[in-house]
Amino acid sequence: MAEPLSIPARLDRLPWSGWHWRVVVALGVAWVLDGLEVTIVGSIGSVLERPDTLGLGATQIGWAGSLYVAGAVLGALAFGRMADRLGRKRLFLLTLAVYMAATVATAFSPGFAVFAACRFVTGVGIGGEYAAINSAIDELIPARVRGRVNLAINGSFWVGAALGALLSLVLLDARVLGPQLGWRAGFLAGAVLSLAILLVRRHVPESPRWLLAHGRGEEAERIVAQIEMAAGGVRAGAASHAHHRSRVPDWREVVHVLLRRYPRRSVLVLSLMASQAFFYNAIFFTYALVLTRFYGVDAARVGLFIFPFALGNVLGPLLLGPLFDHWGRRTMIAATYGLSGLALLGTGVAFLAGWLDAMSQTLAWSAVFFLASAAASSAYLTVSEVFPLEMRALAISIFYAVGTGIGGFAAPALFGALVASGSRLQVFGGYAFGALLVIGAAAVAWRYGVDAERKSLEEVAPPLGTHPVP
Repeated sequence: MAEPLSIPARLDRLPWSGWHWRVVVALGVAWVLDGLEVTIVGSIGSVLERPDTLGLGATQIGWAGSLYVAGAVLGALAFGRMADRLGRKRLFLLTLAVYMAATVATAFSPGFAVFAACRFVTGVGIGGEYAAINSAIDELIPARVRGRVNLAINGSFWVGAALGALLSLVLLDARVLGPQLGWRAGFLAGAVLSLAILLVRRHVPESPRWLLAHGRGEEAERIVAQIEMAAGGVRAGAASHAHHRSRVPDWREVVHVLLRRYPRRSVLVLSLMASQAFFYNAIFFTYALVLTRFYGVDAARVGLFIFPFALGNVLGPLLLGPLFDHWGRRTMIAATYGLSGLALLGTGVAFLAGWLDAMSQTLAWSAVFFLASAAASSAYLTVSEVFPLEMRALAISIFYAVGTGIGGFAAPALFGALVASGSRLQVFGGYAFGALLVIGAAAVAWRYGVDAERKSLEEVAPPLGTHPVP
């Protein structure tokens, strides 16, 4: 008689089912909400400059974006540690509640100070989502499709972006609410969506891998059995509960793992996270400002130009994602990072030379981010795969925080100032710097990439309990 399969092996062998789709929808909405938030601000950025709204300047809009990123960094660090200690489920319910409360408050902002503070707290909720959600998704999805599913979920940010663009077009229309009230209604719409998802998330179980690592083998066995039944009645018998440990590693152990056991993985993840954070935050937080300042696009029509941009970003992970499982992580990460950098350089040259109008600029950006979206999603995939389970959420939060702090916090404020200068040359300089960052990250990925495709998470990074830290 064959030996019983371990709990991780039973999760990895499951056929794709309706249960997996429900998990993807319930947890993947984190990126939809992030996309909605960023796009609402991007679409209404110029509207917020009007004296009959908040009367903000371009630099203030840029700083509001930077504070959102700073909040996300803090949220990731605070909630990431808690997700490893208290469990994935408690945290992905708590972080969504924080987001919901903050975005409601944003809708009632009377001026820049309150608006900026609310953006910061909204970022706290979204940052916490990244750590808890990426951990849970990878621990519940079968290994053979983990790459494409993770990329598709991260790419759903742009579903939220399209939704945000649509809301801005409708709500800012004078025949509906108009600029004075429309921007406030846009934030309230995000709160309504998050409330609906909060109700759905209540039915997503705790990660059996996390339960096993914390000595709760019987509970993990019960949940896996329920998942197997929901996925088509596949049963593998009682599982082995070996190699569990009942505590979260202390900071000495965490530092040892990151700097001594896996230093190359740490360099890899940091370069991927920092470069994509600058690349994305620099361009998208000031997207509306570039269109209105350099191409004369009406602020109320900016949302129209976000649709093709969002489409390119959604299609990139969807169409390229299967190749990350087929051709492998190293090849595809290096290719998407390198090619997106070269594409942005080319687009920047065309912008500098004045060869583009508003539509051709948008289409060029759409092509760039078809590649860049898959690249950025692969950064989150990588950090969620290459470190041990006991510190997975913390590792995600650390590298998200450090990478975003290095590459993302200053980017919106910097580009806000560059756009405000009115100089195409200065804006091009920012684009060129972002392009060189991701090209450098491509070289690091080729050198230090981890071949994690179609492998169990425990094979990619064995649990700490199997290799005690000295």
